[in-house]
Amino acid sequence: MKIALLGTGFGQAHAAVYAARGDVEVVMFGRDPEKTAQTAARFGFASSTNADAAFEDPSFDLVDICLPIPLHTEYVLRTLDAGKHALVELPLADDIEDAERVADAAARSGKQVFVNMYGRFIPATRALLDAVREGTYGRLEQLTLWNKTAPLWPGASLGLKVLPLEAMHSDMDLITHTLGQPRDVTVTTVARDADSGAVEATFDYEGASARSSVSSLMPMPWGARGGYTATFEHAVLDARSTMGFDGKPSGTVTAYTADGSRELDLPPADQYTAMIDHVLAVLRGETENQIGPDSVLDALQLTFDVDQRVNSPR
Repeated sequence: MKIALLGTGFGQAHAAVYAARGDVEVVMFGRDPEKTAQTAARFGFASSTNADAAFEDPSFDLVDICLPIPLHTEYVLRTLDAGKHALVELPLADDIEDAERVADAAARSGKQVFVNMYGRFIPATRALLDAVREGTYGRLEQLTLWNKTAPLWPGASLGLKVLPLEAMHSDMDLITHTLGQPRDVTVTTVARDADSGAVEATFDYEGASARSSVSSLMPMPWGARGGYTATFEHAVLDARSTMGFDGKPSGTVTAYTADGSRELDLPPADQYTAMIDHVLAVLRGETENQIGPDSVLDALQLTFDVDQRVNSPR
């Protein structure tokens, strides 16, 4: 499998996974020749500043798009026009109309489009989704999600302008998968400066509620921490995790029932590796695509609803 990796920023998180595999060949593309060459060399990849080659070179099977959000739609559609598969960082697009265009184009193309919904591969998230799907503890009544981080990514803004799309999308995905679209959304915010802030969003349902809390106000020793508390009719699942730039969290999920508490047995947590494993398995014909663009539209719409309340007018 030959992969064109576009982007030397967050593309490094994908690069680290590819570098550990023996079944892919990767070329990293970027704008700055020196930075691109140095970054690619760290992972043992070739490099290029000629982005056109990613689409024109017939040897590339997959284009991995780790570019700024406003470029996602353009580059996914260009990838499909070139007859190649696409993996795109989340969110899929910066408005719902473009996201629907991509979903429609993917359905017509005969090629696979994957959205990096890495949160679906976190073991703690899978435990919650399984419990809801199987009715293990009865109906889900209340879901609280939280993610609080220090500024771990030098030069990256985590202010109110970007928090909804870049930090809350995975929460919206989990909320819509477990409870659907809410009847109402309420948002409150805190802005320390242009690059740090906090958002609290609450979601109203018939007989249920959800909350998503994100913050970039934490000091560096805090690192990044997150989790959820899911209250069911007959139990509570409580998850806690820490996570760094490598996307490899450590954490636990504890189930509380009338009989006591127990820690769930979770598989090792490495959601980026699991996501890319899934992408390559789909391309080998071993499984069905679980992170296609049509599967993210509900979560994306809810993310935009929150973003509009935080940043309207944008």
